Amino acid sequence: MSGSLPDGSHPPEWGKSPRGREDVVLLEGPARRGSEFLRALRILGEFIHGFRQLHFLGPCVTVFGSARFPEEHPHYQLAREMGGRIARAGFTVMTGGGPGIMEAANRGAREAGGRSVGCNIRLPVEQQPNPYLDRFVTFRHFFVRKVMLVKYSYAFVVLPGGFGTLDEIFETATLVQTGKISNFPLVLMGVEYWRDLRELLEGMVRAGTIEARDLERIVFTDSPEHAMDVIETQATKAFGLKRGRRSRWLLGER
Repeated sequence: MSGSLPDGSHPPEWGKSPRGREDVVLLEGPARRGSEFLRALRILGEFIHGFRQLHFLGPCVTVFGSARFPEEHPHYQLAREMGGRIARAGFTVMTGGGPGIMEAANRGAREAGGRSVGCNIRLPVEQQPNPYLDRFVTFRHFFVRKVMLVKYSYAFVVLPGGFGTLDEIFETATLVQTGKISNFPLVLMGVEYWRDLRELLEGMVRAGTIEARDLERIVFTDSPEHAMDVIETQATKAFGLKRGRRSRWLLGER
């Protein structure tokens, strides 16, 4: 995390903060074998915790986007509308659980009477959950959180955002490209905002570093109707989804 925060303040240095350092410690190089083993157990425990907490969500659509857009911003309002449409289609809306685009999508789902969940990440400056969540799960490691945001989703809607949003776009696109996940739709909303990114991707096709079909998997649109048509066609119908809550609870999941 770098630069200023939405309120204009600056985050503490990673190495000097007692919180949010789990990835720093993990990635700083070899440690004692006993420490590495215990860390691996903690990571396994974090995965199990996520699986148990999110097991009964039903099919989800994950919405990515910046935490920095205020309520009056058009991107916030678009995310709010999409959250409602996704919920009315029978999906659980999943986000990172914070403010901005995440709050807007969760808010739209809540207002539509749907389910709404947030997967938070622990950072040096604590991110507070937005008030429109039915469930909020906090993770220590970015890679565990990203697994959860992808594992339960059958489509991905991306609104304007920064480094984290770009990371989520390319992580998801790479998983689809390499066949690690099925060809779930990736819808980028905010055509003008993503114009330069689209031109970059078209240049990559011309250079041969990606194939034309890789770019075809990414849908650019400003239309909620078009976005939902893509989701319904490429996710709901293609995979024969049954969007209901599971009826049997085992091992204390909830």
